[in-house]
Amino acid sequence: MGKRKMDSDLHRIKLDKGTVYQTSKGGNYYFRYQVRGERKCVSLKTANREEAIRKAKELLPTVQATNLEVIASHVKVARKLAAQTKSLPVSEIWKTYSEHPQRALPATVREQLSYEATLAEFLRFLDRKITQFAQISESHVIKFADYLRTTQISVSTHNRKIVRLRKIFTTLQEYREDGNPFALKVLLRKEREEQDTAVRRIAFTREQEEQIRAVLDDPQYRILNKTELKVVFYIGMFTGQRLKDCVLLQWQNVDVEHHKIFVKQFKTGKEVSIPIAPLLYQVLLEAQERKVDAYVNPKVAARYKQTDKRGKCIGDGLVNIDTMRVIRWIGVETSVAVEGRKKKTTVLGFHSLRHSFASFCAEAGVPKAVVTSILGANSEIIDSFYTHVGEDAQRAAVEAISGSAESTPVAKIKRALEYIASISEPSAELLAVEKILKN
Repeated sequence: MGKRKMDSDLHRIKLDKGTVYQTSKGGNYYFRYQVRGERKCVSLKTANREEAIRKAKELLPTVQATNLEVIASHVKVARKLAAQTKSLPVSEIWKTYSEHPQRALPATVREQLSYEATLAEFLRFLDRKITQFAQISESHVIKFADYLRTTQISVSTHNRKIVRLRKIFTTLQEYREDGNPFALKVLLRKEREEQDTAVRRIAFTREQEEQIRAVLDDPQYRILNKTELKVVFYIGMFTGQRLKDCVLLQWQNVDVEHHKIFVKQFKTGKEVSIPIAPLLYQVLLEAQERKVDAYVNPKVAARYKQTDKRGKCIGDGLVNIDTMRVIRWIGVETSVAVEGRKKKTTVLGFHSLRHSFASFCAEAGVPKAVVTSILGANSEIIDSFYTHVGEDAQRAAVEAISGSAESTPVAKIKRALEYIASISEPSAELLAVEKILKN
């Protein structure tokens, strides 16, 4: 029995000579070893751990051999294993992957097309001499990752592309000998690369939200489906829900009589219920008079659900453009240039209403748990506006250990009494306060 050590995180089993490993959870095992200082790797054609160990041990006598005859025998075995690998031309990769039972099944057509587009981008980058899927090596994917770093895309976009390609290669591992080259960790970028250029979405002020409501009522500002867009904005302002949830809200989820809205969020699947604010109630009553089908805003909903001939949703972008146009009416800058990125980053958009909702709740002292129950998630949005609770506690702790005399309750009372004493004719109310403080 060869000694082995299992690394559960990397799915590796060390043998007396060589390593059995997986490139992905549930995938086939591989056996990596060295012959005369040259590293070799063969697929063991099984995802079963014990069977993989058994197959690798069967190869150990030839791997450990030193004479030429046994080495020749080993080469013969390795070639036999290699011959079992199926051939897959580069031109057939997408077709084979898209029909594979273990392929990714994205929730949207947009993401499915992104898989295809990312693979096409990678194949365009490849040397034309590479004609077989099995010929793609680690050096090829490392060069591709380096290329992506020059294209001025964000860290998250870069990593999404690598993860998509990793999934494709994992799914088609039966056509390769050397494992998944996209499993290399060095291909991914780190979030801290953008820590100096991070741009966050900002919240609207109350004044800005009032301005938005004003321009939506002003006839000189014209836009497609303006009446319904007004309702969409009001829903966003007074419920904090995402654009899709506001646009596709149906009357069956609006209880006008009991002043309640029920939302099953498209992004998270969470169900939330929100009381209807007075201003929102008025625009919903007006919308109810125009009711023609199941949607609160039927024309905007129809526009949002538009797709192209491939089935990709394009309407969401159209409605987003409409909402951005309304926001620009109030004279704010909605996006900023970011160093190292080709595209500007949006800082003010419809989603900012979600930030505003959390901000206003924090200012009003609404408990964090209540805000979470409305927004539907304990998200960073909520956390960013509730950090002041922790900051107050930290400030009190620092003052306590520093012994700051000016910030103690006794010092504050003393200053208040001195202030009252400095007034030549204090009112009856101030005298009553003075009496309370002295006692």
